[in-house]
Order: sequence, then structure tokens, then C-alpha cells
Amino acid sequence: MPATRMPDVVAGLSIAGLLLPEAVAYSGIASLPPQAGIIALFAGLICYGVLGSSRFAIASATSSSAAVLGAATLSMAGTDAALRLTLASGLVLMSGAYFVIAAAARLGSVTDFISKPVLRGFALGLAVVIILKQCASILGVRASHNDLVRLLLDLFGQFSQWNWTGVATGLAALVMLYALGRIRYLPAGLIVIAGGIAATYFLDLPRFGVAVVGPIQLQLHTPRLPELSRADWLRLGELGFALVMVLYSESYGSIRSFAIKHGDAVAPNRDLLALGAANTASGLFLGMPIGAGYSGTSANEAAGACSQLSGGIAAVVMLCVVLTLLPAIALTPEPVLAAIVIHAVSHALNPRVFRPYFVWHRDRLVAIGSVVFVLWLGVLDGLLAAIAISLTMLLRRLSGSTIAVLGRLGEGHDFVNVALHPDARQIAGLLILRPDEPLFFANADRILAQARLKILAAGAAVNPVVVSLEESFDLDSSSLESLQEFFDWCAAKGKRLVLARLKEPVQELLGTAISPGPAAPVLTGLSVDDAVALAVQTAG
Repeated sequence: MPATRMPDVVAGLSIAGLLLPEAVAYSGIASLPPQAGIIALFAGLICYGVLGSSRFAIASATSSSAAVLGAATLSMAGTDAALRLTLASGLVLMSGAYFVIAAAARLGSVTDFISKPVLRGFALGLAVVIILKQCASILGVRASHNDLVRLLLDLFGQFSQWNWTGVATGLAALVMLYALGRIRYLPAGLIVIAGGIAATYFLDLPRFGVAVVGPIQLQLHTPRLPELSRADWLRLGELGFALVMVLYSESYGSIRSFAIKHGDAVAPNRDLLALGAANTASGLFLGMPIGAGYSGTSANEAAGACSQLSGGIAAVVMLCVVLTLLPAIALTPEPVLAAIVIHAVSHALNPRVFRPYFVWHRDRLVAIGSVVFVLWLGVLDGLLAAIAISLTMLLRRLSGSTIAVLGRLGEGHDFVNVALHPDARQIAGLLILRPDEPLFFANADRILAQARLKILAAGAAVNPVVVSLEESFDLDSSSLESLQEFFDWCAAKGKRLVLARLKEPVQELLGTAISPGPAAPVLTGLSVDDAVALAVQTAG
């Protein structure tokens, strides 16, 4: 094997020891059989390895998507395990369909739908909930709620039923994970699982009330759509949108961070397609939702991976483990799996990520609110509340869309906002306007209404008017209609329009949409300075 491939081989062997334990453990978070996580792992590694763009990203089940999936299916199916598995398959398929549609619509650049403060607040609150629910597995009690207050009541209300052997097992596993995790290339998860299996075999842990994973029936069913009612599909469509937002925000965050670190190119539309294919395959075979989680991706990069071959090596290693050691994995104590989950999500328990928001005095209440919503409302409703917060922030920003009046700065060619630069001078007999945001259906009418008011305030002596559309990279039909109404209004007022700094797609679109005539605006991709000279020339 070429020496250049050895780092990928080493990385693949290393992350296999992390991914397999996490796949089985995350199935427990979603209240699904262990094979659901293993199926998702193979689907993610194969589909993303073939279609994905990042050389470091590892696509598999993630703790956040598992928690959302578990809360969603619980809200629809209650304790019916068979129905929950069917609903989970439908929800994963719905997520895959959304990813594919987004890729076809080339929506890869729309990656910040959930703002970073909201996403980080949600991740912190979710980590607290996940850890507390895993504590229930360690204690050997049932926790049926996802909100903080009732979850704590579930735990402490069953204090007399706590299994102290399970507590000792879980604590021992946690200590080993944190100790072994400091050693690079060492598969700490597999070593801890092997220790748990040995403890089950030699100490007979079930005799002390410690539950084990149990038989894992890894059978590939014929791919099929789940049989669900129309009402169920509609509800899954709503939940799938929320799940996709979490999956893609988490995935693109990890993909982009390592691409920036290593100077790699990012292809978000390609990654959307890869995640869509992975989730579709996983859903068809009754697997879990798939994303490029930070823990697997960072472990792959830290292990020295140079290409996507590391994911393929990890898949081959895990296939060998599954074919030979699956019966042994069934003896893994549940407190050990709970310890693996706690270790995996503990990186999110870092309040220092909120420090910049307090230093900047920006969005601190938003971040805290996201944490509170998850802890107060539970995983699913907390997620929906977090998305609502992001929408509110977006609408707030749109409501503040303005149009600036520009003036020449000194004797140069630069034109700047006169409100921010008092020393900038306006051109006599000329009005120069620039929207501060791209024009689209939600703000076009508002911005152009402000433009009309500024034209009226300038008086009849000001003519022509230059409008710089440098912020608009494309225009939707609503924006086009609003611009056409604005052009007609200017023509009725006798104002000559020059549109400057038009991007090529916008200029071509306006050239097609606007009827030629003496009142039609002049379209140009030139700078504001050149457009001013053109406006003066046409006015003369």
C-alpha cells in the first residue's frame, strides 16, 4: 500500500473504535433497536464517501438528531415500539427528501437559517437533557420526560430503585473513557465496551440488576416505504423540516470549520445531495437520521486523515466487527453505553462559547433563551422554539431594511452613506440611493417605498436618480413587480433612472422584464462614479 495512504488507514482504524459504540449508544437515545444506529453508520459512510465533498467529514447518526427523533416518535406513537420504528423510518425518509430537494434547488448557501447563538444554546440545553436521560440508564430507572423539571422528578422520585452496581459500572466506564481518550489513535470506546462485556461475562452483572443491550438482529429488510396514514405523513413533514435544520446546521458547521482550517473548498450543494442520499438509504432500511457530526469529523481529522478513504476503511473494519463480534456486543452493559454517550456530548457543556455574546453585548438573551426553552419545553418543542427565535431574528433584521443616500467622499471615486460620513458631499441636481440589503419578496416594497419618499423630499429640481443595486445578486418575481411599479412611478414623476452596479444575472433579468422606451431606466454594471457621469450625460 502506498505510504500516502497510510494516514487514512490509521485514521479509519482509529475512528472505527469511536463510531461503532456511538452508533449503538445513539440508538438508545432515539429509543430504537441498536441495529438502527449501525445501519445509519454504514449508509452515512458509504453515501457521503461517494458523494460528499469534505475529506474529513464522517456522516453517521448524531446525538442531537437521535434526541429529536426520539422525542418526535414518542409524541406520535407513545410506547408502541413497532409504530415508533415505522414513524422513525418515515421521518428519516422525509429528511432525505428535503435534503435532495434543497440540493436540486441549489440551497446550499442557505446554511445559517438557525443562527449560531441559537444553535449553541440549543446544543447546550440538549446536552444537559441527554446526559440526564443517560443518567437514568446508569441508575437503572425509567425517565419518560424530556423537560428538565419532570426529568429530575423522574430520577429522584425513584431514588429507592437506584442500582448502585450500575452506578459503579457507569462511573468506571466514564473514568476509562476520559483517561484513554487522551491517548491518540487509541479506540477508547471499543476498549471500554470490551471491558463492559468482560464484566458482564465474569461478574454476571445482570444478576445485580444491570441491564445489557441484548441481541442485535442486523438484518437488511427489503427497501420499502413505511405504511403510514396521510395525517402521519403530514406531521412527519413538519417534524422533518425541523430535523433537517438541525442536521444541516450541525453538519455544515463541522464541514466548514475544518475546510477553513485546512484551506479546502466547500461544496454545500454537493453535501446536501450526499446527506439526502444517506438519509434516504438509512430510512429505507429502518436506520436513523444521518449528519456530519462534530465528534466523528474532529476525531477523523485529529487521527491524521487525508482523504475520504479513512471513512471507507472505517466501514470495512466495522463490517468485520459486525460479522464476527455482534453477539458479544449484545452483552454490553447499558451503563457503559450511557457513559459513551455522556462522554461524546460532554464537549457541548462549555459555557465559554457564550462569552463573546456577553462581551459584544449581542444576542446573549437569544442564546440563553435557547437553553431555557430546551430545558423547559423538552427536546422537540425546544427545537421548534429555537427555530422560531431564528425566524424572529430574521424578521427583525428585515424590518430594519433601509435605503441610504450616497455622496462623494473627497475628490475620489468613492461614494458612501452621507448619514455615516458627514464630510461626503451630494452631487448637485442628482440623487444617489443604495438599498442596504438585497431586494427580495419580503423587503422590496418597504425599501422602494423609502426610495419614493427620499425622491419626493429631494424636490422636483433633482433629476436624474441613480440607484445602486450592488447588494442584490438575484431578483425574485415579487421584487421584479415592485421594481416595475417603482419604475412606472418615477416615469410618472418625470424622473430619469439609472441603475448602477448591477450583477450580470440581475442586468439580464431586468433587460428581459423591462419594456424598452424613453421612460425605461438605464441599466449598467458600472460603478456608482461611472453611473453618475452617465446620468449627467443623459440628463444633458
